[in-house]
Amino acid sequence: MSNKNIRVRFAPSPTGPLHIGGVRTALYNFLFARKNGGKFILRIEDTDQTRFVPGAEDYIIEAFKWCGIEFDEGVTKGGDFGPYTQSERKAVYKQYADELITSGNAYYAFDTAEQLSEKRAAFEAEKKTFTYNAAERLNMGNSLSLPKEEVERLLESGTPYVIRFKMPENEQVVMNDLIRGKVEVNTSVLDDKILFKSDGMPTYHLANIIDDHLMEISHVIRGEEWLPSLPLHVLLYRALGWQEPEFAHLPLLLKPDGHGKLSKRDGDRLGFPVFPLQWKDPKTGELSSGYREEGYFPEAFVNMLALLGWNPGDERELFDMEALIEAFSIERVNKSGARFDAEKAKWFNHQYLIKKSNIELAEAFMPILKEHHVLADKEFVTQVIALVKERATFVKDLWDQSFFFFVRPEEYDTKAVKKRWKAASYQQMTELKELLLNTEPFTASHTEEVVKKWIEENEYGMGMVMNAFRLLIVGALKGPHLFDIIALLGQEETVERISNGLLTLGKKE
Repeated sequence: MSNKNIRVRFAPSPTGPLHIGGVRTALYNFLFARKNGGKFILRIEDTDQTRFVPGAEDYIIEAFKWCGIEFDEGVTKGGDFGPYTQSERKAVYKQYADELITSGNAYYAFDTAEQLSEKRAAFEAEKKTFTYNAAERLNMGNSLSLPKEEVERLLESGTPYVIRFKMPENEQVVMNDLIRGKVEVNTSVLDDKILFKSDGMPTYHLANIIDDHLMEISHVIRGEEWLPSLPLHVLLYRALGWQEPEFAHLPLLLKPDGHGKLSKRDGDRLGFPVFPLQWKDPKTGELSSGYREEGYFPEAFVNMLALLGWNPGDERELFDMEALIEAFSIERVNKSGARFDAEKAKWFNHQYLIKKSNIELAEAFMPILKEHHVLADKEFVTQVIALVKERATFVKDLWDQSFFFFVRPEEYDTKAVKKRWKAASYQQMTELKELLLNTEPFTASHTEEVVKKWIEENEYGMGMVMNAFRLLIVGALKGPHLFDIIALLGQEETVERISNGLLTLGKKE
């Protein structure tokens, strides 16, 4: 593939938060551009002013920053092909709409909303669906059906109109998709789409074609939902006498059960985010969860997303961004939809968590300790992390796995006490306290050796002793290797905890 002028774009509409499907589309564009030495552009498509949501554009930009997806040109960077916001390019579009009228590829349509509603109702009454197409266009109020003088009069008097594409009649459109191969559609099943609206703004169909051409976009990599629009877009390129870019339509992100497109409702219902960052709806105040706020590492999120619809052709699953760029190819993107798996997303985060250094995790954990009113030395926290990180999926899980290192037990797990605090436990733990008080050095390996020897010599049950011991130190039957715990707590704290436990639990009659 020649990488001389590879230019790709991601062009979201600021109509709300960015769905992870959109993030994946941007990611694949970014990987494709980087792999092939091309440029990646961020363009904001805000032609539909009625659906504009305040804060959505800033959200989109922040989401990509968090993910580490970088743009070479666009609303955040500038560049030689700006402006990169469609509403600022308004003057550009009308001339091309007029050009399509002049060449006979488009026409003025003066039908009012009421007239169109009446037409639809009349069709429905006959159990038919009304389509504004080659079969019906001459029955409507437009520059193809009305006399030339009437059209001129309507235009001069300022009568509202739209510009529609004149879809060729019964023509086979042959196209190529880099993922799906040859795509063929007959124009008889397509309608005359509106290209220019009465508010003086182009529709998405016209604006995106013009912008892609003027910005010299070489490859349009977008979601499968745009596949039905492909014939119109290709015909628009041809009608304007332009070379169309190469197209690739990505598979859908599916619900966990594989039935239908993944939606926010699925996330709400099943308890996982479908947005990269948390989003607060400016109208309703409704809060939607985000991967960042749930505690996912951006690199784990990106890794998980990359493998939803693409595979490297081998068994590898863990890729940092550099490795993804190296391995990525459009040819290995699947045709069929990719089922979202919330548990797999957590697995990725766990893999990235255990790969992080103990110091890095300790720094991330310090604010959580502060929330629990714990002031701890960073070196001590780092040593704790080393013992518990294998058990955590998120940084926030570290508290549940390690709180007993920072807080002495004040109460003891009731079930565990009932099951593990036996009649002999009080005497055995009293002996163990004395033993540990005189054990030097107080290292994990040495204390383990001493305690196990004492258990054997006294013919105590290993499980019985160790469970009672853990109960006094931790307050529950959980945590890493017990001798690692006491080595970190130190001799004084260990003995203190045994004393406290003996006082609280006392002798069992």
